[in-house]
Amino acid sequence: MRQVTSLHELQESLERGGGVLLYISAPNCAVCDALKVKVEELFSSQFPKMELIEANIAHIPELGGRFTIFSAPALLIFFDGQEFLREGRNVSLELLAQRLEKIYTLYFG
Repeated sequence: MRQVTSLHELQESLERGGGVLLYISAPNCAVCDALKVKVEELFSSQFPKMELIEANIAHIPELGGRFTIFSAPALLIFFDGQEFLREGRNVSLELLAQRLEKIYTLYFG
């Protein structure tokens, strides 16, 4: 998962298009750390063409306002710069995979 350090860097990644998973974490967040490993495993095995980006809300505080984030971790999935799917703190990876599978298959064919 690639770390971004500014909102500008994140916007550039989203504007390049393609499929992007934005993983928003917070410092000292045990849930964030545990879920990150599982998300990376899921995406590397089932959705390998997605770009994985992590942004720490403490390092980029404007993330909260820009993406309306109230808690961490948060997963936002974008295709061609448009938000497609959003999951918050209590994430079911099985449900996330089911919801993402169809659009991923259509998009990456």
